[in-house]
Amino acid sequence: MEYRERTYRNRISKRDLTFFQVRIKETDLYIGAECDCRDAAIESIHRHRDFLETYIRHNPPFMHSMTPVETDAFAPAIIREMTDASRRCGVGPMASVAGAIARNVGLDLIKYSDNIIIENGGDIFLKLMDQHAVIGIFAGDSPLSYKVSIKIKCAGVPVGVCTSSGTVGHSLSFGKADAVCVTSPSATLADAAATAVCNRVKKAGDVKKALDFGLRIEGVTGVLIIMGDRLGISGDIELV
Repeated sequence: MEYRERTYRNRISKRDLTFFQVRIKETDLYIGAECDCRDAAIESIHRHRDFLETYIRHNPPFMHSMTPVETDAFAPAIIREMTDASRRCGVGPMASVAGAIARNVGLDLIKYSDNIIIENGGDIFLKLMDQHAVIGIFAGDSPLSYKVSIKIKCAGVPVGVCTSSGTVGHSLSFGKADAVCVTSPSATLADAAATAVCNRVKKAGDVKKALDFGLRIEGVTGVLIIMGDRLGISGDIELV
């Protein structure tokens, strides 16, 4: 299946960046930067994964809960970030893990490169000095797959662009949308919100309510939903 093989990475414009892949256990990042900062990326992934794995070992509900968990003021920053995102969105904290890894590794790599792109299974962290970036949306068997692209405002500010699907891939979803894409300054929040919105799309008639729900989440700036040949979009997000 294309999604699992991640051949969509071939569609990423290389700009003037150096791209490389880093795989550590379940984490598989495709990173673009102004230099080959692979070693720094590996160190960052190991550190954030260690925080997660150690915390989960002592707090198993964090891994398995489908609803928000209690805030732990003494937890590592990435754990508190995921807990906050899950609370805002009404999902389990692990719904934000891919976005959280992308975001935290991206923030670590900013010291090596002003321009950073990190893709983690459809969840993207961007920090580009350009005014905008254009991202194509993969929506499985929908006739709109790769026919829809969105323009993201960048201008040197970190941005998260995360996608969830009820029909593509192996991630848990209770919805049936082919793609739900959410934008936010935080990729952690965008990831959790994409899951929460996707869970609410069971039929075409749910699209409008799901868009409204997504935009009510504090920190979400834009929402796009594709279900079959239906497209819904709302917020600070532009089709191109």
